[in-house]
Amino acid sequence: RRYLHIFGPTTAAAFSQWAGIGPQGGVAAFETLRKWLTPVRTPVGDSWILTGDEPTLRATAGRAASARLLPSGDAYFLLHGRDRELLVPDASRRRALWTSRVWPGAILVDGEIAGTWRRASGTVTIQTWHRLSRAARDAVEAEAASLPLPDIEGQVVVRWDD
Repeated sequence: RRYLHIFGPTTAAAFSQWAGIGPQGGVAAFETLRKWLTPVRTPVGDSWILTGDEPTLRATAGRAASARLLPSGDAYFLLHGRDRELLVPDASRRRALWTSRVWPGAILVDGEIAGTWRRASGTVTIQTWHRLSRAARDAVEAEAASLPLPDIEGQVVVRWDD
């Protein structure tokens, strides 16, 4: 249930990948939870959510913070399989975010993933997937400047790689 609460809407197949179990194990786990599940249709197909989470997921979203730099492996984008298409529909951009090596961080602008970021020493390199407005760029820079980065003396330098 914790997995569904954090990563829902999701599928038994995505759960199997995340848990490191075979597909039958994922299906069996979802069958065990069936009385607590509600089916939902997403842009990538049929999925499940916890019935108790449905009112929250269907509520009108409030205004998102204008920009956030999510760290590598943040639970917001720690998805598997087709569930990743919900956050990043473009396959080439999914490959940029979910690499075979250390994942970069994700740039969240107005609630949508808009690119990636990496840090090397006191420099934060921002790579956007589309042109950001001046206000969005300013918000990303302010977010980068507020990061609690260890071993940094002075200000964080933001380098735009777009």
